Amino acid sequence: MSDPAASTPRDVDVVIVGAGFSGLCMAIQLRRVGITDFVVLEKADRVGGTWRDNTYPGAACDIPSHLYSYSFEQNPNWTRAFPPQSEIQQYLERCADKYDVRRHIRFGAEVVEATFDRAAGRWRVRTGAGEQLSARAFVLGNGALHLPAYPELRGLGDFTGKTFHSARWDHAYDMSQKTVAVLGTGASAIQFVPQIAPVVERLHLFQRTPAWIVPKPDHAIGELARKLYARVPALQRLVRSGLYWQHEARALAFLRPQVMRLVEPLARKHLERQVADPQLRARLSPDYRMGCKRVLISNDFYPTMARPNVELVTDPIGRIEPTGVRTRDGTLREVDALILGTGFRATDYLSAIRLVGADGHELNERWRGTPETYLGITVSGFPNLYLLMGPGTGLGHNSMIFMIEAQVRYALQCITTLLDRNLRALDVRPEVQSAFASELYEQLGRTVWSSGCRSWYQTADGRAAALWPGFTVSYWLRTRQLDLRDYQPIA
Repeated sequence: MSDPAASTPRDVDVVIVGAGFSGLCMAIQLRRVGITDFVVLEKADRVGGTWRDNTYPGAACDIPSHLYSYSFEQNPNWTRAFPPQSEIQQYLERCADKYDVRRHIRFGAEVVEATFDRAAGRWRVRTGAGEQLSARAFVLGNGALHLPAYPELRGLGDFTGKTFHSARWDHAYDMSQKTVAVLGTGASAIQFVPQIAPVVERLHLFQRTPAWIVPKPDHAIGELARKLYARVPALQRLVRSGLYWQHEARALAFLRPQVMRLVEPLARKHLERQVADPQLRARLSPDYRMGCKRVLISNDFYPTMARPNVELVTDPIGRIEPTGVRTRDGTLREVDALILGTGFRATDYLSAIRLVGADGHELNERWRGTPETYLGITVSGFPNLYLLMGPGTGLGHNSMIFMIEAQVRYALQCITTLLDRNLRALDVRPEVQSAFASELYEQLGRTVWSSGCRSWYQTADGRAAALWPGFTVSYWLRTRQLDLRDYQPIA
């Protein structure tokens, strides 16, 4: 049998990293315009990205199903208003097959280094297995939520029980009759904690900062509705459009803290309705502006906190010991397993790849202070490099799939310009990038994300560098048409 690596051409027009929503969308759109000389390098053995990795019990999206899908590939078969992980994974698998991009994907190919060759106008890409590819354009679709964040706790490596991160869930581990410690109360934990609490004998949930939680308007989508969506696609598009503008309106609260203040009583009422114990309620009450950290949706997290076998621990962790977790007040809680619901390294999501630009500078080093891009897609000094879901494009109010499609459309214009005009390089002008970055961070400073809390949105200096401080429709307008005056074309 021939080696697939040996049959892959060394020189291609485009190399894409990642086969999640971003990478697949880029691949599909390349094929749509007739560009077929490209390779998708995927470190895992399946497509799916975040939705392949996060298989913990209760994993689901917090954006409605009809909105959390490609605009060009609606799915009439969602079974719930908010899509569960398994259905999102199946959706992406179907997209890879339907649009015939699977033939371009190299699984088990983790990119470790990419260097821009100024003379040749090509990116030299190297995988962990030593394979090397050369590409006119290099697209990073590896997403911001793929590197698990592990807490820096003394003694974590000394624990003798079972330890795993929620993004690396061990489904073979039997939790029944076990005492389990969960570290973290973020977006993943509020989904899996209610699922495992009825199974385990005892659960200690360690909370550093309480989250703002609002009701989840989830419901099953019946068979009749699914048949109707399949028969009348325009109806589903209408529903999608309504959901889009409903979510878009929520940006007002995130962009204006004084507006968000008016929303907080609704979340507090949700807590009061579901938690009767005033002392427990006090420990679950946030003391920072709503929206500063990610707002979570759940109907079953608060009731789980009142279960007799669940303890909410708010004392800071002192250290991890071989048999359990010791808090700073001296209490040792002995446990059989530690589950780390501690999120992802969102602001240094590219750290696993060494990226060297035309000037010899490494991108992660350049971004060590605060990342700067143009439109979250291109970076000055790194020509022909295109980021999908890059810094400054994350959202707190709407669907990232909308943003991904806008970025793919823009990157596609850059790539076709490169190929059609036979340019060696297309590099965003430094003054254009600098002006955009100044505008971005000035606007971010006026949002709820800069209202005093610490979150995974932020860099070390406290800037919410991961987020877009505006309406998604404004981003769509900014990226709709490539303006070559923003770039230095090199023939």
